[in-house]
Amino acid sequence: MNYEFLEKNFGISKKTAQLVESAEKDAQAAFLRIEKTAELNQWKVMKAFSDNRVSETHFVPTTGYGYDDLGRETLDKVYAQVFGAEDALVRHNFISGTHTISTAFFGVLRPGDVLVSITGKPYDTLEEVIGIAGEDGNGSLKDYGVRYREVELKEDGTPDYKAVRRVLEEEKIKAVTIQRSKGYGWRKTFSAAEIGEMIKFVKSISPETICLVDNCYGEFVDEEEPTDFGADLIAGSLIKNPGGGIAVTGGYLAGKSRYIELASYRLTSVGIGRECGASLGQNRAMYQGLFLAPHVVSQALKAAELCAGVYAKLGYEVDPKPGEERHDIIQSIRFGSAERLVSFCQGIQAGAPVDSFVTPEPWDMPGYQEQVVMAAGAFTQGASIELSADGPIRPPYTAYMQGGLTYESAKLGIMAAVQKTEKL
Repeated sequence: MNYEFLEKNFGISKKTAQLVESAEKDAQAAFLRIEKTAELNQWKVMKAFSDNRVSETHFVPTTGYGYDDLGRETLDKVYAQVFGAEDALVRHNFISGTHTISTAFFGVLRPGDVLVSITGKPYDTLEEVIGIAGEDGNGSLKDYGVRYREVELKEDGTPDYKAVRRVLEEEKIKAVTIQRSKGYGWRKTFSAAEIGEMIKFVKSISPETICLVDNCYGEFVDEEEPTDFGADLIAGSLIKNPGGGIAVTGGYLAGKSRYIELASYRLTSVGIGRECGASLGQNRAMYQGLFLAPHVVSQALKAAELCAGVYAKLGYEVDPKPGEERHDIIQSIRFGSAERLVSFCQGIQAGAPVDSFVTPEPWDMPGYQEQVVMAAGAFTQGASIELSADGPIRPPYTAYMQGGLTYESAKLGIMAAVQKTEKL
């Protein structure tokens, strides 16, 4: 490592650089596992592109109603094959992961239905969608007569199957929702196989219950996806893993054909569904992003592994720990103070390719109950697959770092963060 260059150009001390070098050496076995997974996932994507005969024709823009958009229709088929699903709906019209998940909820649930989360409290931005936060009358599921129940995870972060059984046997449950990633929590992220076990358990008691999975941050981290294990519908954002840092907006749903159809009616209108919606030149970026996604996800995973190693050496509590298996791209670090949390995010911002001169401060971010500090020096606003870090200003002041289009750039961001928090 060129210590002189780092200190002269970025103000990173030799001590910080050596600390990161030491963690990097310790991470080589984990890096190899990550690369092997990326290799298989890349081959899966290549096979889907080949089988669906992707060509230049699929990048031609459509306007207006967007009838007979071959690129849009074929991209759905490519996603369905990659995710081992009957069908998929991939659109730039989805503005975020929350919007995509919300579309799935409103697509399959009706007044009088019951939705149950079996992985505890959902991600903060879904609280108002469900109706457990926010004002009555805003159009939440609760406003439309959908009841919500919640089964907390056990203290060790695993599903409470006894409690899940009790809920499923007490009344008819239309759908259960499973959140793969930890969100702003402190628990393990579930693998696709573990989610499959949850689905198998639910179906053994209530075969008609729809299993919906928030797959955000988890795509291409494992060799399989939740749909490979029986998920009825999974949802994610294209400015996270599957967009590969190329897609500038959008989201996807994958799963059973009937539920994809119902979700498409919610996205557009009943009777029109997926048949309309001009691609407006977005297809090329969505195809190319998916092609790059397995590799880019591997870069983000390496960055997370390095961050875990560095901050564990500094004595902080981290999750996952260095060397542990990972099932999403998020690395959590407990800082114990608002000042250190904010400093970490400011350091990550300083190591970003865009807006590195900006100093993030906590603010009232829409959809969140507490102030949030967010470092996001990205080419695409809010793109979590690019190096970013954020956290709510609440004890124990945990930072959630994710992304990194290249390992080398993310490594620089981590060094800048260490320099900011530790002043070595």
